[in-house]
Amino acid sequence: MVQMTLNISDHLAERLEPLGSWLPTALELTLVGCKTVAAATATEVIEFLSQTPTREEVLAYHASERSQTRLNRLLAFNAASQLGEEEQRELDELQQIEHIIVMLKAQLASPTPEKP
Repeated sequence: MVQMTLNISDHLAERLEPLGSWLPTALELTLVGCKTVAAATATEVIEFLSQTPTREEVLAYHASERSQTRLNRLLAFNAASQLGEEEQRELDELQQIEHIIVMLKAQLASPTPEKP
């Protein structure tokens, strides 16, 4: 893991403070660069993380029913080879967001090594 130091404005620091240890995940979500309605799902996740959830709350987290329904619909269209270009981009973005969440949960679920 790489450690970075940034100079940011006081205003931005105040806005980022609630993210605390979840800031790297929030940054990763913004770097997905959603250009479709999947951006709403990324925003949901960032808003959830900004509420400083516990480890257990993050492990239990699921995207909203609306987001899950949309993902399932896109997957069904994809299975039937009926996705348009825009829908394919949205599906790709939703899958990237899902991957980030899965990786975060895996990291949190793995046992931490004991110190001697």
